[in-house]
Amino acid sequence: MSTILYYCVLPLLYLISILPFPVFYLFSDFVYLLLYRVIGYRKKVVYGNLKNSFPTKSHEELKQIEKAFYHYLCDLFLETLKTLTISKEEAIKRCKYSPQTKAIFDDLADKKQSCIIVMGHFGNWEWAGNSFSLQGKQQLYVIYHPLSNKNVDKLMYDMRSRFGTKLYAMKDTMREMIRNRNEVNATAFIADQTPAPESAYWTTFLNQDTPVFWGTEKIAQKLNYPIVYVTISKVKRGFYTVNSEILVNEPKNTKEGEISELHTRKLEKDILAQPEIWLWSHRRWKHKRK
Repeated sequence: MSTILYYCVLPLLYLISILPFPVFYLFSDFVYLLLYRVIGYRKKVVYGNLKNSFPTKSHEELKQIEKAFYHYLCDLFLETLKTLTISKEEAIKRCKYSPQTKAIFDDLADKKQSCIIVMGHFGNWEWAGNSFSLQGKQQLYVIYHPLSNKNVDKLMYDMRSRFGTKLYAMKDTMREMIRNRNEVNATAFIADQTPAPESAYWTTFLNQDTPVFWGTEKIAQKLNYPIVYVTISKVKRGFYTVNSEILVNEPKNTKEGEISELHTRKLEKDILAQPEIWLWSHRRWKHKRK
C-alpha cells in the first residue's frame, strides 16, 4: 500500500471505527457476505484445516463451523479497527477479566514477580491486551512481527499501544526481557503460529502432527518466570471474558518439551469447546515432519 493510498484509506478506517455498535456489526455482516460468499478468502485452507482437525464430523457440521468462523473473523478484523476510537470504559466492559484472572495477576504483581503469558489466536487477543493494560498492575509487553509496510505497521503499533501496552519485535524478545528484568511486567507470547520445522517441538495437535515454537519454553526456563495460560472466550457478539491459570510456577524445573506440551493441550481444549473462534485461516500445518 503506497503512502498516498494509505492516507486516503485512513479516514475510512476511522469512520468505521466510530460507528455505533449495532451499525458496526451490521457492517461486519456485509463484510462477511463479501469475504465468504463473493471473495471466498482462504476457504480451501479453512475447510481443509477443519476437516483434518475434526475427522469424525460430517460435512454439514464442518460447514456450520466454517460459516461461524468467517462471521467471527470479520468481527475480529473490525473490532481491531474499533481500537482506534473505543473508550477505556467500553474496552473494559467488552473484554472482562474473570475474578480468578485478576487475582492471579494481582498476586504476582504484589509479589513483585514478572511472568510470561502464553496464549493462542483465540477469541479477541487484541481487545484482551488493551483491557489488561487498563486494569493490570504489571506493564504488559506483547511480542509481534513488524509488518513490511511501514504505514500499516505504525497503525497496528499505535492501536496495540494506545492504552499503555508496549511491544517487542520478535527478534528482540530475549534481549528486551533481560533488559527489563528489574521491572514488574507480563510478556505475552502467542504460541500457535507455524515455526520452521527443523527448529520446532513436534507434537500431535487437533489430530495432526504439528510443530510448536520453542521460544516460550526456552525463555521461561532461562528467566524462570511463572507461566500463565490465558484464554479469551466469546460470551456473545462483541463481548469476551479472559480466563487464566498458572501453568508452571518454576519453569527451570521442567523437562524438555513439558511446557510446550502443556500450553498446546490447553489451547486444544479451548478450541474443542469453541472451535469457531480460532484462526483457521492460518496455514498452521504447511510443514511436515522430516
